[in-house]
Amino acid sequence: MNRILGILLIVIALYGLVRASNPNAESLQNHQQLAERVAKYGILTLGAGVLILSGGIDLSIGSVVALSAVGLGVLLNLGAPWPLAVLAVLAGAVLIGLFHGFLVTRLGLQPFIVTLCGLFIYRGMALWLALPDPMAPVRGLLRFLSFGALFANASIETGSAGNVGIGALVPELRGLIDLATGYPEISGPLAFLSYVPMQFWLLLLIAGLLTVLLHFSVYGRYLYAVGSNEQAARYAGIPTARYKVLAYVICSVLAAVAGMQEMLELPSASPSSTGSYYELYAITGAVLGGCSLRGGEGTVIGMLLGTAVLPLLRNFINMSGIKGDLEFMVIGFALLLGTIGDELLKRRARK
Repeated sequence: MNRILGILLIVIALYGLVRASNPNAESLQNHQQLAERVAKYGILTLGAGVLILSGGIDLSIGSVVALSAVGLGVLLNLGAPWPLAVLAVLAGAVLIGLFHGFLVTRLGLQPFIVTLCGLFIYRGMALWLALPDPMAPVRGLLRFLSFGALFANASIETGSAGNVGIGALVPELRGLIDLATGYPEISGPLAFLSYVPMQFWLLLLIAGLLTVLLHFSVYGRYLYAVGSNEQAARYAGIPTARYKVLAYVICSVLAAVAGMQEMLELPSASPSSTGSYYELYAITGAVLGGCSLRGGEGTVIGMLLGTAVLPLLRNFINMSGIKGDLEFMVIGFALLLGTIGDELLKRRARK
């Protein structure tokens, strides 16, 4: 509770600094942009937070965002109906989470190494999908392995990966785009809620579902138990491997949701830069919000408050005229201070 109160005071102080830094900071447009940014990072932070409190870590979040955005664009450009394309991307995210969970629980690999490898693999897959002819390298590889017997005349000159966009499909996808990145149409006494972007409503919906899961269900208590002491949880009869896999799946699925939102908002994605450093925003927000990197600690409300810190810092930097080059330095110090605070609280609790 003390940590939540502390991060709440930090958020309030940062918001006050933002409003005092520039008269434009009080505008409706700035608040809407801030809400969109908090929603984007908040969805990722909730996924990373669930995984961290269960004792895991995921460094591939940004690459999963890129792969999901590019994958959605490719499927839509191939003529797939948008519900099928969305389900296919979500199914791919589930497979990624299952893959991570299998390597960690069954083969006993370190989550850091598994997801670091995933960071490169999924970014590479996004680049591959964005090639002018993604199957050309496959034909070239088969030709090499068969010593020229297969695809003897196949060309392996594919060009470089480019951006994947759905600009031409915007009129057809207007309903989906408005649902994902627009504003709700609300009239009457609650008309003021129509100024809140849909991304933020989606964040609140996901936060509500995770609140029920983590704080009001036995499954949530099992996740906390696994993160606190996996061996003790196993002795208590909890299927620890199953819940660790569940945490990885939740993290990957929420990263895919953020990736699809990014594609629909822009509406294009660069396989080389989309989602870059997003894992840093997610992990930093979770740690600042009270998730212990040792596992077993964290709340949904804390994750949401932790999410708001970096967007507010970024907004303050922009509004006060400070160079944006300092943003990553601020992120690094924020993560370091959060880690130091976590260690000090741990030592105090042990005493």
